[in-house]
Amino acid sequence: MPEDKPARRKRPTIADVAKRAGVAPAIVSRALSPERRPVSREKRERVLKAAAELGYNQNPLARGLATNSLDMVAVIVNHITDLSDLDLFDPLLEAIQALGKQAVIIRVGNTEKIEDFLRNSAAFHVHAALVFSDFADAEGVRTLFHSDNVLMLNGRFDAKSAYITIDEAAGIREAVTRALERGAKTGALVTGRQTSLIEQARIQAYRDICAGAGLDLVQELQGDYSYASGLALARSIDGASLPDAIFCTSDAMAMGMMDGLRARDLLPPRDYRLYGFDAVVNANFNAFDISSIGFDRAELIHGISMFLKDPAGYRDHPEVHELRTRFVERSTG
Repeated sequence: MPEDKPARRKRPTIADVAKRAGVAPAIVSRALSPERRPVSREKRERVLKAAAELGYNQNPLARGLATNSLDMVAVIVNHITDLSDLDLFDPLLEAIQALGKQAVIIRVGNTEKIEDFLRNSAAFHVHAALVFSDFADAEGVRTLFHSDNVLMLNGRFDAKSAYITIDEAAGIREAVTRALERGAKTGALVTGRQTSLIEQARIQAYRDICAGAGLDLVQELQGDYSYASGLALARSIDGASLPDAIFCTSDAMAMGMMDGLRARDLLPPRDYRLYGFDAVVNANFNAFDISSIGFDRAELIHGISMFLKDPAGYRDHPEVHELRTRFVERSTG
């Protein structure tokens, strides 16, 4: 006869820890809380020893639900569809969970939606909020989540909010310089959503740097960061007077632009130079070996982690408040 399967080991509970430590369950909760709560050093040490012996680990999601907020991190985004989003959010969620916290993704598509959300959402607390959405402002997020622990990553910070910004100009200057070195005299700029303060700054940086360097931007086209918009906008590029360089403010648009022009037998770098933005991993495939501009996402996640660990002390670390972009040379530039 087949042997009986061994019984699954029961997960230890707070009651089990309390029994081994010789304290009440309430003392265990206080001793293991990430917040400073009244419990003697001797009892705390007994609880920690008992928890270690039993292999007891608190479930941060259950703990957050039980306390109506503790260790929950709100991540406010427009959407998660662009290639740069995919590059960022998986390691970001991993980093949040490594801190014993749980992420709550809040998707905001446009201004009307976030206003509706602010008006109709249930009142609840989170440990902190990370704001990527173009449309969310710092004061509104603080009001929504009843928390001052707000990290603004969309450029819409105020005096009370923490922030991380991107030095757009550094990488753009390198890319424009490289285009000029390769003989470019004219350029086209393919942009994304201009509702974004970050995008507005990026566009202005391109205009200023190209003007200062003597590269004539002869055409500006607006997309939405997507491959589809780059593909569609390729039809607006005149093959007879093809710009020497095409600068796209996202890699996905650069891929679409490349495919759209490839269908007309216009190839980089033979016929024009092509530059994307975000330096995503997928832009390094053989079919899309696109020169790009980006920043170190590990540095961004490090800065976010520092904020989540110690929101009050984050302002004392100005070295993580701004990230510098760099030019990533690939075959199209």
